[in-house]
Amino acid sequence: MERKKTISIFSNCWNEVENIPIFYKRCKAVLGQLQDYDYEFVIEDNYSTDGTREVLRKIAAQDPKFKVILNARNFGHIRSPFNGILQTSGNVVFNLCSDLQEPPEMLLEFIKKWEEGYKVVCGVRSDTRASWILECLRSLYYWMLQKVSSGETIIQKFTGFGLYDRCFIDALKKFHEPYPYFRGLVSEIGFKRCEVPFVQAKREHGRTHNNYFTLYDMAMTGFVNHTKLPLRLAVFSGFVIGLLSILVALGYLVAKLIWWDTFQLGMAPLIIGMFFLGAIQLFFTGVIGEYLGAVWTQVKNRPLVIEEERINFEP
Repeated sequence: MERKKTISIFSNCWNEVENIPIFYKRCKAVLGQLQDYDYEFVIEDNYSTDGTREVLRKIAAQDPKFKVILNARNFGHIRSPFNGILQTSGNVVFNLCSDLQEPPEMLLEFIKKWEEGYKVVCGVRSDTRASWILECLRSLYYWMLQKVSSGETIIQKFTGFGLYDRCFIDALKKFHEPYPYFRGLVSEIGFKRCEVPFVQAKREHGRTHNNYFTLYDMAMTGFVNHTKLPLRLAVFSGFVIGLLSILVALGYLVAKLIWWDTFQLGMAPLIIGMFFLGAIQLFFTGVIGEYLGAVWTQVKNRPLVIEEERINFEP
């Protein structure tokens, strides 16, 4: 008898005590329509403090295919999901958020695309019920990232929600990055890929755990991982501004020599120039600092997470 192929459903969670039972119920309902497949859940908890861990343990006690990884502390929204997706063992991995903004029912359509031969099926937002201002900023960000990226095509309005063949997960394991940008790696690794639109729903319960700091962190991680343009822009800008400063200085010198008794140099040009150049220097020092921070993270070579406990995993 031929062994069934396995679908790994992966999600990362932090303080989702109300959403996890609904998430599990909806996923099981979808899996019930895929009788030709076996399944496993892999849920990585990022040190929840609201009772989520107790809910995960309860479900795991009832369903041996419900695997749980409990982190020793909160390792953030980048490292923890990346570690968890590497722990899956299925032929294909369905990656989605546990807050139910990404509908589990999309698995049916994703599986059809996978059966057609696509190794990566990406869910992209065609519409969202979240803040339209935030959506406009995201669109602007992806447009800018695509313009400055080093070769690969950045997927617009893509958060990582999708279906990934085992060959993609195996390729992902070759990237030893302590602070990976998963969305960018999807584009960089390649494989036959398709995009499926979906409407992003509002959270079922609770409030989003993303804030402006986490969004900025994700955005800058994408920039420093996929382009050297800001560094080169700093060099070119420094050259151009330096050249203009020399020309302005020569112009003032010539004017003073011609109209020695009537031309007043004044302090205004000096003060304006000083503040302008100071602002430029601070801006590009910050850009260089972002890259140095990325190098510093790589050099430390720390593990993605430290796991406190595993439930339902084989030894």
